[in-house]
Amino acid sequence: MTSDPRSTEFAGQLAARLAGYGARPCIEFNGTWYSGDQITGYHAAIEEILRGVGPTEPVALVVRNRIPHAAAILGFIATRRPVSMVYSYQAPTAIAADIESIGPAAVLADPQDWTPEVAAAAERVGAAGVVLGSGGPALAAPRTGLPAVADPGLDILSSGTTGPPRRVHLPTAVLRHTVLSMTLGSAPAPGDPPALVFWPFGSVGVCQLLAGAYSGQRIVLLEKFTVEDWVRAVREYRIRWAGAQPTILRMILAADVPPDELASLEYLSGGGGPLEPELQAEFETRYGIPLLWGYGATEFAGTVCAWTPALREQFGVRPGTVGRPLPGVEVRIVDPDSHIEVPTGEHGLLSARVEILGPRWLTTTDIASVDADGIVSIHGRADGAINRGGFKVLPERVRTALLAHPAVHDACVVAVPDERVGQVPFAAVELLPGSTVTEEALKSAVREVLPAQAVPVAVAILDELPRNAAMKVRLDAVTGLYPNTLRRNET
Repeated sequence: MTSDPRSTEFAGQLAARLAGYGARPCIEFNGTWYSGDQITGYHAAIEEILRGVGPTEPVALVVRNRIPHAAAILGFIATRRPVSMVYSYQAPTAIAADIESIGPAAVLADPQDWTPEVAAAAERVGAAGVVLGSGGPALAAPRTGLPAVADPGLDILSSGTTGPPRRVHLPTAVLRHTVLSMTLGSAPAPGDPPALVFWPFGSVGVCQLLAGAYSGQRIVLLEKFTVEDWVRAVREYRIRWAGAQPTILRMILAADVPPDELASLEYLSGGGGPLEPELQAEFETRYGIPLLWGYGATEFAGTVCAWTPALREQFGVRPGTVGRPLPGVEVRIVDPDSHIEVPTGEHGLLSARVEILGPRWLTTTDIASVDADGIVSIHGRADGAINRGGFKVLPERVRTALLAHPAVHDACVVAVPDERVGQVPFAAVELLPGSTVTEEALKSAVREVLPAQAVPVAVAILDELPRNAAMKVRLDAVTGLYPNTLRRNET
């Protein structure tokens, strides 16, 4: 079995850093610090249970942002055991179906996820079963063996905004590239504050965890993002930089977090969706914290373009942009039909070549442009345009119009079928706490700034938009609201 030397280097360095924590604090969870010895000891206990499972045989992890799962992930990557992530926030029957489709040599899950359905699925595929309890791992089912995997790493899940999450394989060498790209060129020094980790482990966000451990930082782990827990970590540990996304920024603003609570932050790096210029201006004006936005996708193994502190210092604020390509990445903008590169400043499809993924250019459905300074802007999705009787409606423009309404906290616009014109826009909005607005007022807000074909056929007014574990709005769930909203309007 051949091995990419970068994979071996990354795994070896991660193992050395994990061992280097020793008795010192490694991960804080729910106010309790766990030492490096406790983290590595937990993984060693897992491996003891898996003695009958070969070291290169794949395992499935029904993943949650908890200490046992963090120990398993870090240990498996350090020892180069292949791992497939299974989304825990789904029905037991869906978890069981995932396990059967993967066919792993072992299944690891929290006690609450070891349902009868999951246990039966593990038994059907002949997998070892490991219960990841807080008191230590325990055997849950018989063991058998499977062929070794030639290209170990992580099988992670896509964000699942348009449907069920897809499983994407990231070899160890690719994980190394993603981890290095997440640091934005900043290497922690001794005595630096901890890394703040809260993105779901099942997605590319697991690289937050890997980046912290690979750098030898202490880590503060949140099971999920809440404003209270996130702000507590920033305030208590004087954290200097962290990740964010538009929903997080809106939640912080809506909670009216005092600026002095976030005074230690030097910048927030972000992605996971477009950063509206108005939101950037509001957040930076209130908190004085630069927002260094980026662009990436699971298929690219994470971020391909980003603002860095050095770029911000050089070029200042460029609202609506996502910085320059990161080291090891080339970006070009191509014509949608000919795939020939378009001139500087013109719109086309973003295409990227990521060195670690090989020589092939991967062309997205994202409409983008590159200016004379090499700074990339994302203008929406080519496959997201709504064809309303021959008129093209861009959901991003309708969403921007809805966000301008003072009562709206967040919004989502999707295409729904229409017998007469093919497709029509449908919107769902989440209101600011204590706000009220009528559906007609929201339609009028769109009508005032956009052509008539852009006005949504209906608007669902919600307490909360449906989001996945990464807090991205689920487009399929919004689409599913349409029939009920339409029936409500007709009664």
